[in-house]
Amino acid sequence: MLERTISIILAGGMGSRLHPLTAERAKPAVPFGGRYRIIDFTLSNCLHSGLRRILVITQYKSHSLQKHLRDGWSVYNPELGDYITPVPPQMRTGESWYSGTADAIFQNLYLLDRSGADYVLILSGDHIYRMDYAAMLQQHHDSGAELTVACLTVLLEQASSFGVMIVDGRDRVVSFDEKPQNPIGIPGDSQHALASMGVYVFSMNLLARVLHEDHSRDSSHDFGKDILPLFVRNYHVSAYRFGGTSGRVTVDRYWRDVGTIDAYYEANMDLLQPMPAIDLYQGDWPIRTYEGQHPPARTVHGGSGREAEIVNCMLASGTVVIGATLRHAILFPNVRVEEGAVVENSLLFPGVTVGEGAHVQRCIIDKQVTIPRGERIGFDHARDAQRFTVSDRGVVVIPKGYRFADD
Repeated sequence: MLERTISIILAGGMGSRLHPLTAERAKPAVPFGGRYRIIDFTLSNCLHSGLRRILVITQYKSHSLQKHLRDGWSVYNPELGDYITPVPPQMRTGESWYSGTADAIFQNLYLLDRSGADYVLILSGDHIYRMDYAAMLQQHHDSGAELTVACLTVLLEQASSFGVMIVDGRDRVVSFDEKPQNPIGIPGDSQHALASMGVYVFSMNLLARVLHEDHSRDSSHDFGKDILPLFVRNYHVSAYRFGGTSGRVTVDRYWRDVGTIDAYYEANMDLLQPMPAIDLYQGDWPIRTYEGQHPPARTVHGGSGREAEIVNCMLASGTVVIGATLRHAILFPNVRVEEGAVVENSLLFPGVTVGEGAHVQRCIIDKQVTIPRGERIGFDHARDAQRFTVSDRGVVVIPKGYRFADD
């Protein structure tokens, strides 16, 4: 089945709720976990699942994403028919950019037809999870479904942020409601609902026909709002339960939509738990990325002889900690923390420098920012909000290349 499948990763979203991290990059290109980009998780799932034909549909501020694909993901051999190819809008069907997830696929149906594939695996490039797609594809084939939707169990109070499904005793989907105000719980379990993960397997010919019909009528051209409800009404739709024992990936049942600053911050902090909820250490399922060539991370005595104090942190290559204190922090490559500085519960993106005696807490500091000596961030939210973005839960975000007045 794998050789008869083409995978499409939707990676063109604006990610406005992640601003300012998305001010200069698409959401799938946002750094994550000390060394990765968000899209690396979906791409690694494809790689380990044995999928070798992948289209990455881009649109919004895609240069950083396309550079990352070039540098980190030129791993397939086109001579063997394998590829990871970015596909920007080309206006092949009219004079508009992509105007919805379904429209993005519709505008590239010629690529699907050219592939000769029988199945289309549609994925989002902005979720953090590990999944063996081969097991889902096998279920799609065995069930005889025209569409299979991956799903997970969520608390009922969270369900209004998802597409919510009701299934029968054989996991056939009998209703689908996109982001309902009053979601319906699972029969027999009123505290939980069955939510779509945005991972779909379609049978090729039927998908093409439905997308042509959707294009010709008044529609928002969105999979959740338009295409999935139509399929549930008229065709066989099967639910695939995420986190089962089928497939080669270790079962951690971790899936996160990192679409807001707080969700993104908390997903990073999950990695610092004594037993992280997502297993990044499965030897035959590594998350691939591009990091560049850097020297090893190191700690250095300060000028006063002060030792660095590091508690429960992740340090990427090239980082230098000089007699500073780090607690519950994630440092990306080439970060420098000077003597007497304190960094707590924070993410420091590549090239960040924290000056001598500065103290930052609950911060996300984007690339190439220098925190002046003695600066304090994360303690006075009123003052922080005058200069930076402060999330609903008090996480301070300093944008890429920000210049302090002292500079």
